[in-house]
Amino acid sequence: MNWLQVSIFTTAEGIEPVCGRLLDINIGGFEIEDKDDFNSFLENNHQYWDYVDDELMAEKQGETKVKIYLSDNESGIAQLALVRSELSALKSLDADGRYGRLETEIKSLAEEDWENNWKQYFHPIPVGDRLIIKPEWETIDAPGDKIIFNIDPGMTFGSGQHETTRLCVEQLDKRVKKGMRVLDLGCGSGILSIISLMLGAAYAYAIDIDPNCRKIAYSNAALNGIGPDVYDVKAGNILNDEAFKAEVAGMGGFDIVVANIVADVIIPLCDDVRRYMKEGGVFICCGIIEPRLPEVLDALGKNGFTVIDKKNENDWYCVVSK
Repeated sequence: MNWLQVSIFTTAEGIEPVCGRLLDINIGGFEIEDKDDFNSFLENNHQYWDYVDDELMAEKQGETKVKIYLSDNESGIAQLALVRSELSALKSLDADGRYGRLETEIKSLAEEDWENNWKQYFHPIPVGDRLIIKPEWETIDAPGDKIIFNIDPGMTFGSGQHETTRLCVEQLDKRVKKGMRVLDLGCGSGILSIISLMLGAAYAYAIDIDPNCRKIAYSNAALNGIGPDVYDVKAGNILNDEAFKAEVAGMGGFDIVVANIVADVIIPLCDDVRRYMKEGGVFICCGIIEPRLPEVLDALGKNGFTVIDKKNENDWYCVVSK
């Protein structure tokens, strides 16, 4: 079946009356893109990133939209006529223009496009000397000395495509030795901790503040034959939860700690991360944009770390210290 995506241009103040009109004509499913909410989200969550994609910024800085989906047939066209009639009536009541222009934009979509077209953006990626990261639906012929990491990119939280992930994987490829213990802070999809196990680590412990990451990381582990006997994933705040910090510090120490996050999280981590490491352990931190690099290096130095490697890809840096 084909569908019509109908975007209704409005304002933050117009969202409620527009949605009310849609409900009146039995359209109960809609998406809301509120530029004011997006700006507020950026302002109030700055600590979670240093960089926001320019294309996303351009898209979200536009007008507020309410999106609906109608079947691309006679029934859907009839609903579209009702939508336009309701918008016209609402506009006649809005003498001050508080609800925006209340006009529509229509795009035709095929159902199979929703389900499969996103897959075209994910292909096998060689990383480091030994790894190939590939979406789980593809089959490839690879040399016997290569390690194939399967991932379901539809699970989000990191699929191996980003520069910071590749930088971390390259460092793990160089440094993970058989029998090591690895701690993955801000694990997301679990890609770094799972790959560490596939490279020979004996045990990996992964932590993320988002509890949804537990299910996703365990699912990706299962795709690669990794079981809970060598892999634990926990949800918690390793920055602020003192009991959680003590629990991790009491686990006997890790040979490698990897944190692919952002500078505003890495900097305070430097105060505590030594508690989680074995003597001579390695701390791999990434997700650092160039303007924040001096702050990260300063925090590492103040906490007794010596930088042993530093790599970058485009504007992203990965720092390895002992």
